[in-house]
Order: sequence, then C-alpha cells, then structure tokens
Amino acid sequence: MAEIGADKMEMMSEQAVAGKWNFMRSELNQLYSKINELEQELNEHQLVINAIQPLDPGRKCFRMIGGVLVERTVGEVLPAVNRNKEGLQEVISRLMEAMEKKTKEFAEFEAKYKIKVRKGDDAVPTMSGKESAAQGVLV
Repeated sequence: MAEIGADKMEMMSEQAVAGKWNFMRSELNQLYSKINELEQELNEHQLVINAIQPLDPGRKCFRMIGGVLVERTVGEVLPAVNRNKEGLQEVISRLMEAMEKKTKEFAEFEAKYKIKVRKGDDAVPTMSGKESAAQGVLV
C-alpha cells in the first residue's frame, strides 16, 4: 500500500513538472511573439520616417490617432513618429532582456529535472524489408 501512495506522489510531481515546463515554454513563446510583433511595428515606423523625412516640413500629412485620421504637417508628425520609434526600441530591448532571463531559467529547469524533448520523428516506427521499399511509391 505504501508503494502505491509513493507512486501517486511521484506521478503528481511529474505532472507538476510537466505543467510548469509547458507554462514556461508558453511564456517564452509569448515573449518571442511580442518581440516579433514590435519589431515589425518598428520597421513600419522606419518606413514612415524614410518616406516623410525628405518632404517639406510644412507639407500636409495625415496621422491615425486612436482610430481617428487627423490632419497635421510633416514637421509635427516626424518628431512624434521618431519618439514612438525610440519607445518601441526601448520596449524591445527590455523584452529581449526578459527573454534571455526566461531562457536561462528554462534551461536550468530542464537541466534540474533532466527534461529531454522528443522529436516527432522518434515516435515513428521503422519498417524493414519490402514494405519499406514499397512505401511512398505510386502505381
């Protein structure tokens, strides 16, 4: 009876470890996705800056603010876009630092519990003989 209780405790701890591992992995994926999203936005800001920088500062341009299209001049919009770009760069660098920290924690967690990720290929049984030779051939 004592062995059954010990097995259940170990199974629960394995489940807890697997749950924590999945949670940590999803956190890393979310950070990675957010960084990619912000980098794309940063690239869009750079495109806008490159497009309007050579224009006359008094020239009329339009900017979307909170879902409303507002008429401004290039001289008013360019500094705002530059500030937004700098803010995005700052946020991206902070997220990169957080991702490095989380990646390190994740690696330590995997090492501590000796977690190895199995690839999908490993689960595929191999066939021998004529069956494997005929596989994938259309007649």
